[in-house]
Amino acid sequence: MEFKDYYEILGVKPDASEAEIKASYRKLARKYHPDKNKDAGAEEKFKAINEANEVLKDAEKRRSYDQLRAGGYRQGEQFRPPPGWQGQSGFGGDADGDFSDFFESLFGRGAGGPQRGQPRPRRGHDVQASVQIDLQTAFDGGRTRLAMRDPAGGERVLEVRIPAGIQSGQTIRLSGQGQPGMAGGPNGDLLLEVGIRDDARFRLEGRNVVHVLPITPWEAALGASVPVPTLAGTVDLRIPPGSQSGRKLRLKGRGMPGTHAGDQLVELSIRAPAAEDEAQRAAYAALHEAFPGFDPRQ
Repeated sequence: MEFKDYYEILGVKPDASEAEIKASYRKLARKYHPDKNKDAGAEEKFKAINEANEVLKDAEKRRSYDQLRAGGYRQGEQFRPPPGWQGQSGFGGDADGDFSDFFESLFGRGAGGPQRGQPRPRRGHDVQASVQIDLQTAFDGGRTRLAMRDPAGGERVLEVRIPAGIQSGQTIRLSGQGQPGMAGGPNGDLLLEVGIRDDARFRLEGRNVVHVLPITPWEAALGASVPVPTLAGTVDLRIPPGSQSGRKLRLKGRGMPGTHAGDQLVELSIRAPAAEDEAQRAAYAALHEAFPGFDPRQ
């Protein structure tokens, strides 16, 4: 079936007042009335004018039609009602058969005659989608842009507010950004499931943040104070003497924010430098002699 632009049919702008719509309808109805105009196509033109007026003179029908038209449909384009749109039928009254399939798909068969009921307003369906954010945005909160397809096949860009401390798998609800409502009913909502992209420096364990910190053998053996990156900035961490690879040190409250903030766990990883000259090889040999009974494989 073809989409009908009722504003174009009546020759008025989409923001036309009730008085402008009435005046244009009366002018065109007189011009194309079958009793006065015997030209070929005049009767069909008259029916189209009546149908357009039936929708635009009624506040509820006009509001419902405007929501649909906002999807970018144009006069004469192929049209299918968007998902969730269900025409109403069985309103009673005498159906005159003068309304198009397009009209009946929106407002039901026989919806325009005297004593005929109106379609009940219905809320549009919710739409589910996903959005991927980086870990820093999940920690800080902020805004991100999301491109969405609308029912007409076009694209719209939404700005989404990300609450600080959001977790992967949580859902953000955008009120009124789902499927259009029917017959003046409210739009559905957009439900966005949040995913957090992998980070080169950190990994998440619930609300805790884990960072692997490379240290030297002498920092591990003797202890040291070293800078450690966190999602809130760099802090100094005291490494206890005698630390081993795999040991985890806790930075309280430095994880993901929330009612109960997580911690940052710093996992130590001892890295030994390569011996590149005789002096460095001699230093390793001296170290070997200083610890004759040490065997890390036992």
